[in-house]
Amino acid sequence: MTEGRPTFPIEPWALTETGLDHSALAVHESVFALSNGHIGMRGSFEEGEPVVVPGTYLNGFFEERPLPYAEAGYGFPEQGQTVVNVTDGKLIRLLVGDTPLDLDYGEIVEHRRTLDLRRGLLRRCTEWRSPNGRVVTVTSTRLVSLRRRSIAAIEYSVECTDGQGDLYIALQSDLLANEPVDSGSEADDPRAAAALARPLLNEMAVARGQRAVLVHRTQRSRLRMAAGMDHVVEVPDTSTTDIEATDDLARFTLAARLPQGSSVRLIKYLSYGWSSRRSAAALRDQVEGALATAKLAGFERLLREQREVLDEHWQHADVEIEGDDELQQAVRVGVFHLLQAGLRAERQPIPAKGLTGPGYDGHTFWDTETYVLPVLTYIAPHAARDALRWRHSTLELARERARVLGLEGAAFPWRTIRGEETSGYWPAGTAAFHINADIADAVVRYHNATEDEEFDRDHGAELLIETARLWASLGHFDDEHGFRIDGVTGPDEYTAVVDNNVYTNLMAQRNLREAIAAVKRQPDVAGRLGVTGDETTRWDRAAALMAVPYDTRRGVHMQSDAFTHHEEWDFEATPPDCYPLLLHYPYFDIYRKQVVKQADLVMALHLRGDAFTHEEKVADFAYYEARTVRDSSLSATQQAVVAAETGHLALAYDYWGEATLTDLQNLHGNSGHGLHIASLAGGWTVAVAGLGGMRDHGGQLAFAPRLPDRITRLRFRLNYQGRLLVVTVTPTEATYRVIEGDPLDVQHHGRRLTVTEDEVTAAIPPAPEVAPVHQPHGVAPRRRGRR
Repeated sequence: MTEGRPTFPIEPWALTETGLDHSALAVHESVFALSNGHIGMRGSFEEGEPVVVPGTYLNGFFEERPLPYAEAGYGFPEQGQTVVNVTDGKLIRLLVGDTPLDLDYGEIVEHRRTLDLRRGLLRRCTEWRSPNGRVVTVTSTRLVSLRRRSIAAIEYSVECTDGQGDLYIALQSDLLANEPVDSGSEADDPRAAAALARPLLNEMAVARGQRAVLVHRTQRSRLRMAAGMDHVVEVPDTSTTDIEATDDLARFTLAARLPQGSSVRLIKYLSYGWSSRRSAAALRDQVEGALATAKLAGFERLLREQREVLDEHWQHADVEIEGDDELQQAVRVGVFHLLQAGLRAERQPIPAKGLTGPGYDGHTFWDTETYVLPVLTYIAPHAARDALRWRHSTLELARERARVLGLEGAAFPWRTIRGEETSGYWPAGTAAFHINADIADAVVRYHNATEDEEFDRDHGAELLIETARLWASLGHFDDEHGFRIDGVTGPDEYTAVVDNNVYTNLMAQRNLREAIAAVKRQPDVAGRLGVTGDETTRWDRAAALMAVPYDTRRGVHMQSDAFTHHEEWDFEATPPDCYPLLLHYPYFDIYRKQVVKQADLVMALHLRGDAFTHEEKVADFAYYEARTVRDSSLSATQQAVVAAETGHLALAYDYWGEATLTDLQNLHGNSGHGLHIASLAGGWTVAVAGLGGMRDHGGQLAFAPRLPDRITRLRFRLNYQGRLLVVTVTPTEATYRVIEGDPLDVQHHGRRLTVTEDEVTAAIPPAPEVAPVHQPHGVAPRRRGRR
């Protein structure tokens, strides 16, 4: 699939498509996706055509498939998991006379589609002239309810305005299962194709009145799901209706006569549910009950509820930017999709693509804890709590995985949907043990920010203890180098299976120390888990002696042992069309060179900034900036944050644009298979942690704000320990105010401030002079403001 680069008008609270750009169709399906964390619906047209990936997804609902290996090995996962395109309820096909509305045929007189960020709606208005000359105006409003977790709804209207007299139309409102779809990521694996060609087996199909329900189960994973629809119809004249349900298709048909200037209005209510245990009849009853209450509430009430939920969340989540309207729009789009991904996930994972597409097979990675949860912790803490409770629910599987690997504690999977390891590539999967410390880091951040003692007792402390046990068994003490963690892969997947990756070691160090603190806070939990004094003494010694490789001759930290002694990559001889490198060069060549796929050591400068001096950060950032090619969408965010901290504000601004516009401009050429949720989270992260300079080491909020030249004002909000803190930054000063809760102590450029409901203003010191840094030839970020 060739994906184009979409363009959108600049609007502060909306994203609008004007006209139909076929080259960007798949990307628009992703960016116009609606979700609530349980149901996800891509932004495909109600009429079903034109379409690229017509996905509808339920969080946690997947099919299993065999994992392919050229050569088997001990400990290799045997089963993959792939998100299923479930029963599609978006479909409302329109026949004008006997001609189906298809935007590839006839004439589009006018077309406009808008994602409303304040109201959580996808609105569409299309004026279309059919091949037989009749003209209709179609309007629709689609929502996936943020208040009612199992409900979605569509208002669909057709108006006759062509002055040619009465018009006969038919609407076919469908539930369609086993819809043909290009899942993209596993196209070359015939076993995956076979497993996913028709993944749903029908168990029940019922229809009566204007309501229908289909119940299906998967063949291998044995999960069961139900989809139901019900309708309300408003017609101006003569009409007939019919309903039917077969194994994979339920259809409600409305035929109506439209007098000139009149319209027909159809409201379609949808409900989805799934379970690994409940019967087909129970799921049918669940869906029918939800439909009944949604229909009783009515479409207008659903609209009001959606606005009320988002009004409340935007009060906590909004970032206001003056000086760059494009970034303002993009940051809000990113926060909106982040809220959609997490608000109602409710103890299900937050996939790397959210529920916007089938990319990465619908898997969850370390992106969740390292990129998404640090944002949700401060703008929607209950969503962060739910995501961490899901991780905790998979703890027994992680313990079993550790036992298979000959380790203690818990080894969480590199990629998964339900909790089992499903990565078929050992160097970038099993060896990437840092995910365990990333989970611990998210636990600590959430606990510090919320002081949620119930979570700490029931979930957090256990996660910290079991991940600490992993590090204690994975590493070993060496008389010369202290506590070593060998044979691991850090965030940089171009340097795999190495010794003493600095990011991994420093995150493990924090994990060990925080586990000791958790044992002291929660002695009952520690007793239940059998933690001994000798065990915590070992953790403390390992943390104190953690190996952190440093190159004294070059004056920089080594990303891992001997990294700075590897041969340099020849960037000058690398053609621009040979990125990403992994698709054009053998891994054996990439692994032994100084080339970095994504921020690794630089990310340690951010997340473990308390372990480095400012001078070390400046030197390390300059060294690794010259070797990082950003072949991952995860990189720009971290580089932006550290660029801002080390005084490279213009570069931070450029990277901010790259992270935030990744999907709106399809910068990686693959947004059509789903949004990059972690990169979208980067819009908030760069604003707050980069330009706002926010750090939360040790549970102490600190800020060191500075703005690049073009930004004249920045305002953001944080939930912290029961307060809502508002921070406003201008080029010369920062203002802090608590608008909900008690006074709060913070640091501003090293100065202590007590923030109350009255504004506290502090001057921003001038940025230090820094030497220029450079990127590898041909991969510098596009400069903001220069088109």
